[in-house]
Amino acid sequence: MKSFLLIGLGRFGTHIAMQLNQLGHQVLAVDHREERVNDILPFVTNAQIGDSTNTDFLESLGVRNFDVCIVAIGNDFQSSLETTSNLKELGAAKVVSRAARDVQAKFLLRNGADEVLYPEKQIAKWAAKKYSSDHILDYIELDESNAIFEVSVPKSWAGKSIGQIDIRKKYNVNIIAIKKDGKMRVALLPDTILTEDMILLVLGEYHTLQKCFRV
Repeated sequence: MKSFLLIGLGRFGTHIAMQLNQLGHQVLAVDHREERVNDILPFVTNAQIGDSTNTDFLESLGVRNFDVCIVAIGNDFQSSLETTSNLKELGAAKVVSRAARDVQAKFLLRNGADEVLYPEKQIAKWAAKKYSSDHILDYIELDESNAIFEVSVPKSWAGKSIGQIDIRKKYNVNIIAIKKDGKMRVALLPDTILTEDMILLVLGEYHTLQKCFRV
């Protein structure tokens, strides 16, 4: 379990708070609007009304005590930048800030952010990859070149073994796990038979994965 300071309770910040709550983490949520703070109270450990650009207010929160500080302010970049800078100056261990444009990401990184969240760009990238194929269900980006794709089993593969398909030799793609009925198997053998109700986790380079599962 980790402790989070979440600043900014618009739609993006609210979704983060709810997800962190489901994962069992401790969250102190902050916003300058009272109605937002009241709405989020059922989903967080604590919530406070306050101006995150005010150094004295931030310091009173004990920012050094949190594992991660997330700045989710979306409509006021100046406030986001000031908050990010102040958090780092006050000794925050890790600051993650939201950006809406590339230039914002650059300024945030220069002024204290350890990492930048770029939800619109990240969702656009995810959607482009997912919907450019008939089989890709989800993916995890490992670096600029490699990823793990979650894919449905192509009809032409159903009833065949992993050894018969031999995608490692044909495409340089590795099947690392199989999901079926909510259970995951990682101990795979060449004679493991694939069925249409299985989900595959496959590892490889983007271009080879897309080529392999485009059909």
